[in-house]
Amino acid sequence: MIETRGGFLISQIKQIQGRVFARLLTESGIDEFNGAQGRVLYVLWQEDNLPIVELAARTGLAKTTLTGMLDRMESLGHIKRCYDSEDRRQIRIRLTKSARRLEKKYRQVSDEMSRLFYKGFSEKEILKLDLQLEKVLKNLEEEERKI
Repeated sequence: MIETRGGFLISQIKQIQGRVFARLLTESGIDEFNGAQGRVLYVLWQEDNLPIVELAARTGLAKTTLTGMLDRMESLGHIKRCYDSEDRRQIRIRLTKSARRLEKKYRQVSDEMSRLFYKGFSEKEILKLDLQLEKVLKNLEEEERKI
């Protein structure tokens, strides 16, 4: 097999992306949430009222990590936990009105992050990269399900 660096590069990208995104949030005056919490909010802005298991799957966060994050987000007034009306054992996560008001500011920072991420790429290259990364993600998700 040829020597590869994909995993190493993805890890570096993730680390640097987190720092750059945090800086962009600060520069934009967003102090209501951090980058990781923004990822949870982003998923809920796409579809609110999700079970914790589904939220974990969509964010890629472990349920234990997500639970602590949700505790902090609930204390900040961004989300609320609600029992499912059909299955009281299941808890759903809902956005608060204050969290909904943050979406526009977040999208502006997210758009800037995308511009930085894909700087110098053609549209064709962007689509190809996204497809390749989705394939890597799918491969890893399949492996994780074996655990």
